[in-house]
Amino acid sequence: MCGICGVLDYKGIRIKEDLLLNMCRRIQHRGPDGEGIYTDIANSGFSVGLGHRRLKIIDLSESGHQPMPNEDKTVWIIFNGEIYNYKELRAELIKKNHVFRSNTDTECIIHLYEEYGEGCVNYLRGMFAFAVWDKKNEVLLLARDRVGKKPLL
Repeated sequence: MCGICGVLDYKGIRIKEDLLLNMCRRIQHRGPDGEGIYTDIANSGFSVGLGHRRLKIIDLSESGHQPMPNEDKTVWIIFNGEIYNYKELRAELIKKNHVFRSNTDTECIIHLYEEYGEGCVNYLRGMFAFAVWDKKNEVLLLARDRVGKKPLL
């Protein structure tokens, strides 16, 4: 279990980090092992804020910290859940020259997004809710598993 929270705000107004931290602390019981936030103002002027509370299950190291970026920090993710087929997905993505820095299922989602865009969800088997912020394309993708096991508010 963990918790994710995010905010998309009006043009030109930076997300207040203390607001995002307070949102995360309200769901501390969902993820007592770590906390992280990410804020950005897109080229269009919209502000984005992602917050995460972590319960360490897969890859207990700091390399599993969230929000998690891709290599060039143009794609960010916050994720709650478990991807059952992530090892198979990881192997296929490595064959396509994706480089991994962690052993997390979270990082598989980032690389799937880079490879397939919003179609990445079609490859996932598990219970999940996540938000992916794509800075280059100014896309915020929100997704959850088909059964709705993990909350996405």
